[in-house]
Amino acid sequence: MAEEIINRVAASGLITFDLEDYYHPGERVVYDLKDNLFMEAILKEKDFRAFLKENDWSVYEGKNVAIYCSVDAIIPTWAYMLLALRLEGIANVVVFGDLKDLEIKLFRDALSTVDFEQFKDTRVVVKGCSKVDMPTEVYVDLSQRLKPLVKSLMFGEPCSTVPLYKKPKI
Repeated sequence: MAEEIINRVAASGLITFDLEDYYHPGERVVYDLKDNLFMEAILKEKDFRAFLKENDWSVYEGKNVAIYCSVDAIIPTWAYMLLALRLEGIANVVVFGDLKDLEIKLFRDALSTVDFEQFKDTRVVVKGCSKVDMPTEVYVDLSQRLKPLVKSLMFGEPCSTVPLYKKPKI
């Protein structure tokens, strides 16, 4: 007689938290203020304000935009603010920084919608493998959100985990 195969992972009560489920599928683009500089060194306010009025901003419709300057120039803070305000209501998300900063913002926004109370007193595995390049900052953020609630926190796959935290028994 054949021995019954038991799925111990399924029976373990582990909950897998897959950050990939919170990946925003929208396009990510970078706006480089370098293109608005005179001789890649100086931002002329009058020219910049004219550009902001005349440019076709519809190309950023629904996109996730990171704004920064790739050259070593002194850019006044108000220039980034004006650009962000111009993209408001057109782009999905606008951040100051590079694509990594944008990715972190998108994940943090997605995680802010999660009801973490559902993980109270559970055993959670944060899935380690992903098709998406996951910033380490997002894993750190997630671990800090889960720790106060969970019974135990692990990283990896349910069949092979790295223990991270175990709630002390009182």
